[in-house]
Amino acid sequence: MAKTHAKSALGEERYLCVGGQRIRVNVHQRTGVPLVLCNGIGASLEVLDPLVEQLDRTVVRFDVPGTGGSPTSVLPYGFPYLAWILGRLLSKLGIGAVDVLGLSWGGALAQQFALQHPRRCRRLVLVATGTGVMMVPGHPRILAKMLTPRRFSEPNYAASIAGELYGGTVRAHGEDVAQLFFRQLRAGSKIGYLHQLLAGSVWTSLFALPAVRQETLIVAGTDDPIIPVANAHIMNTLLPHSRLHVHSGGHIDLVHNATELAPVIERFLGKAGRERNATANRPLLFRHGVTLAPPSRR
Repeated sequence: MAKTHAKSALGEERYLCVGGQRIRVNVHQRTGVPLVLCNGIGASLEVLDPLVEQLDRTVVRFDVPGTGGSPTSVLPYGFPYLAWILGRLLSKLGIGAVDVLGLSWGGALAQQFALQHPRRCRRLVLVATGTGVMMVPGHPRILAKMLTPRRFSEPNYAASIAGELYGGTVRAHGEDVAQLFFRQLRAGSKIGYLHQLLAGSVWTSLFALPAVRQETLIVAGTDDPIIPVANAHIMNTLLPHSRLHVHSGGHIDLVHNATELAPVIERFLGKAGRERNATANRPLLFRHGVTLAPPSRR
């Protein structure tokens, strides 16, 4: 039986029907260009609450079909279809230009959206993600734990594997992952999770990244067992307007350590253009000695 917990206290929730799908959407209204958050595989929008709490801008979140409150799709889907669905959702919400952030699996959707909607996507943030099927993979033992959504429905199991699976700050705080996943409205369906796995298994952005025109921030942890940091360096080389922020954390530090990473994202989204002009010949220095490279001028 699927577990049910309290909905996110952040933002206004609604359901929208688009392309034959009934999609659960949450809008946390503040100011500025809306930021669309594309979540990791199997995770409902509540998991992103810690990040949303730290952002001082309007945030749009949604559950992909078969996850959280969105019913499972009858047929499998691909990222081009999901990017189209997302565009229609934004139109129904009356939203035009947006910034898009993708975490892990959601990073693929974010890249696809930027490619399909170049005029609508202003800036792009890619966190703990890669280029899809053609990327540097994690260890097979780690990836095997990603084949089922069990960690979302069994918090104790999630806590027991958190350190090995996600790395970073959760290595010493596996119980925090149990609490994080406890936020989930529902664990989602096994078929919905399979659809997400299939979407990722046939998609790559490797050859399309040079065509991405948006300014892009890549955020990667050196202790990420799922997406090795080498993938971030590859993407930074291929993207024509990218900058790379490397931190010492792991795969889900964006939500587990949001107080440290949210300011990096806010700074990029709010001042990227001015920073590029003011610092064309020097790096941007952030806290703890972390260096954020300026946009490449390729």
